[in-house]
Amino acid sequence: MNGTELPTTRRLLGKLPFVDPGRPPLPARTAFLTGASSGIGKALAAELCARGYDVYLTARRIEVLEELRAQLTAAFPQRSVTVAALDVTEHEAVARTIDDASRQFGGLGMVIANAGADDWGNVGEGRFEAHRAVVDVNLLGAMATIDAAVAHFRSQGGGQVVGFTSVVAAAGLPGGAPYCASKAGLTRYLQSLRGELWNSGITVTTVAPGYIDTPINESLGDKRPFLIDTRTGARKIMDRVESGAVHATVPRVPWTVVEYLLARLPTRLLRKVHA
Repeated sequence: MNGTELPTTRRLLGKLPFVDPGRPPLPARTAFLTGASSGIGKALAAELCARGYDVYLTARRIEVLEELRAQLTAAFPQRSVTVAALDVTEHEAVARTIDDASRQFGGLGMVIANAGADDWGNVGEGRFEAHRAVVDVNLLGAMATIDAAVAHFRSQGGGQVVGFTSVVAAAGLPGGAPYCASKAGLTRYLQSLRGELWNSGITVTTVAPGYIDTPINESLGDKRPFLIDTRTGARKIMDRVESGAVHATVPRVPWTVVEYLLARLPTRLLRKVHA
């Protein structure tokens, strides 16, 4: 798709309820990404570079990020790749790091809150601290990232916030209470934010993946229906993000239907769904 086709496509899509009609051209092809050291985040870093973005990549493991920067710089020498250690549960550090990325690039076009954690296990079995850590990363850490991004985009006059939830946000799966709760909470947070910012020049995109082959779910083995690899997942995610979608299941088929059904299954059937 060339540069003249894209605005036309966005104008047409803007007539649909799942695309923000106020989406302007991004101020710069620059992206800030959390959770970039593995899984979807690592694949997204490569996909962003391939699409012409300069990237600011963050995660807790700086040594892994340094290796990733070397790989991306070798593959995409024309792109600027910066890495920084960041724990999204340190909320003030999140805001400082986004400010640093903005200063370096002279503005940001996109902030992607991707950092995530997982811990499956039943409630009441002594795992509360682990369960709280999941919520700290998936919900509060994402909120800190998004809050700082919106403050930046308000002063800048536009941009795009991308938050990662999951199709399981639609239902509480047995054994997955903290994960499902954190993703459901983030889904509603993004929905509320979208209402605040609608037609403001700041696009809010919720990405709800199905099963993408990452370390966070590899222990599930063959209990991952419709599984796709991270490279395919990253490509499909960015296709939806760049289209200005407000809520994107990935892949769209079959997960849009699965998400709809999960939200409506009675508890007696949900008990048969094992993550």
